[in-house]
Amino acid sequence: MTAVPLSTATLKDLPEGVRTPRYDRGNLTAGMVHIGLGNFHRAHQAWYLHRLMDEGLAQDWAIVGAGVRPSDSAQRDRLLSQDCLTTLIELSPTETSAEVIGSMIDFLPVEDDNASLIARMAEPDIRIVSLTVTEGGYYRTSSGRFDSSHDDIRRDATNPASPCTAFGAIVAALKLRRDAGLGPFSCMSCDNLQGNGAILRDTVVSLARLTDGALADWIDANCTFPNSMVDCIVPATGPKELELARNLGIADAAPVTHENFRQWVIEDDFCAGRPDWDRTGATFSDSVHAYETMKIRMLNAGHQLLANAGELLSIETISGCMEDPAVRAFFEKVELDEIAPLVAAVPGMTPVEYARLIGTRFANPAIVDTTRRVAFDGSSRHTGFVHPTIRDRLERGLDVEGLALAEALWARMCIGIREDGTEIVANDPHWEALRAAAREAKTRPPAWLEQPAYDGLRSNEAFAAPFCAWLERLETEGTRSVLTAFASQR
Repeated sequence: MTAVPLSTATLKDLPEGVRTPRYDRGNLTAGMVHIGLGNFHRAHQAWYLHRLMDEGLAQDWAIVGAGVRPSDSAQRDRLLSQDCLTTLIELSPTETSAEVIGSMIDFLPVEDDNASLIARMAEPDIRIVSLTVTEGGYYRTSSGRFDSSHDDIRRDATNPASPCTAFGAIVAALKLRRDAGLGPFSCMSCDNLQGNGAILRDTVVSLARLTDGALADWIDANCTFPNSMVDCIVPATGPKELELARNLGIADAAPVTHENFRQWVIEDDFCAGRPDWDRTGATFSDSVHAYETMKIRMLNAGHQLLANAGELLSIETISGCMEDPAVRAFFEKVELDEIAPLVAAVPGMTPVEYARLIGTRFANPAIVDTTRRVAFDGSSRHTGFVHPTIRDRLERGLDVEGLALAEALWARMCIGIREDGTEIVANDPHWEALRAAAREAKTRPPAWLEQPAYDGLRSNEAFAAPFCAWLERLETEGTRSVLTAFASQR
C-alpha cells in the first residue's frame, strides 16, 4: 500500500476505514494553549476535543501547541509539516484501527525567552492553558514543597519578562492580561500528580510571589486550577510505530499508538469557560481525588513494580513483564495485598476490580510499551506513586514487605547493570546520584535510604528492615529467585 503524506489537503485520499475529521478545520478558532505536545496529550485530551468537534461543537476551542524545551522544536517541525494533524492508532489485543484528529491548529515557535508563547497566552481568545510536562516537572522538593532555589526558578525570578519555564511564561502572560484588563484563564495540569491542579496553583502563585506579590494575589484569587485524573497507556513513537502508520496507508511523521482505553475525570472549576468534554466520555466530578488515588497508587505504582523488575531481567516490554510468571505474581500480590486495601472505591469500580482491569491492560501484547519508558524518572515516580502507600501503611501499623521489595528492586536497577551483564543507560534526571547511592548500598543497604526521598522512612524499622533484607537477597540470590520467594509468602 502506498502511504499518503498526511495533510489537510490529503485527508480525502486516505485509505477507506481511516476515520478523519468530520468538521471543516478552516472554521476552527483557538481557545486553548497546550504546553507539552507529547504522545499522551494527542492520544488523550486532544482526542476528546476532536470528538466533540466531530459533533459540530467546540469549534472555538481549538488547541495551539507549545513547548519550552529546545527538543520541542523538532516536534514542532514534524507537526507543522502535516498541518498539526495526528494519526492515532488504537491497538486492542485483537485489532488495529486508525483515526486522524485535527483539534490542534498551530504550534508556536520554541524560544529561549518564550516570547511567542507569552504573547499568545495573553490574547483574549485563550481561556484555558493546559500542560503535560511530566510529574517531575513542577519544581518540587523531596518533601513536596515549591523549590524556590532551583536554578530555573531563580532565573525566572530574576528575568520575569523572559522566563525559561512554562510556569514563568504563564505568570508573564497573566501579568499582561491583568494589566490590559482581559481577565484570567484556567490553568489545567494533565500530569500524573495527586492534586495536580493544587500543585500547579502552588507552583504558579509561588513563582509569581518571588517578584510581584500583588500579581500573585490576583492570580490566586482569579485563576482556577482544576484537578484532573488522566489515564491512557501511550507508548513512545519509534521506527516500528512509523512503519505501522505507513502500513495503514498514512505517511505521518509523528503518529501515536495507544491502548483501547481512556479515562479523564475533571473538577468542574473553569473561570473562563470550557468545552463540554463530558459529551465525549470525560467525567466532571467533585470527587477527583478518589479517582486520582486509585489510578496513581494502583496503575502508576503498578507500572513501577513491573518496570524495575523487568529491567533487571532484561524484559523489554510491560506486556512481557506480565507474561513472566514471577514478575506477574509479584505485581498481583502487592497490588491486592498491600495497595488495594488502602484505596477507596469510585463509582462503578472497586479497587479489586481495578487491579484486574489494569492487569488486563498491562498484558495487552499489541501495546509495545517499553520497561525503559515506564521506569524513566523513578526519582519522581517512586516518591509520587509508591511512597504514599508505604507511608499510609506504616501509619496504620501494617506491613510493607512487597512495597519494600519494590524499592529494593529500584535501588538494584539504579546500579545500572542488568542481571545478564548489559548496561542500563542513564534513565533519570538524577541518575548519577542514584547510581552512586545504589552502588554504595550493594555493601551497605541503608546508604540508599539516606537520600532525601526517604525522609521519615529510613528511621522506620518496619520499612528499613525489610528493604535492607530484600536488597541483600537481590544481590546474593538474584531477582527471579527473590520474586518467587516473595510471591510464595502467606
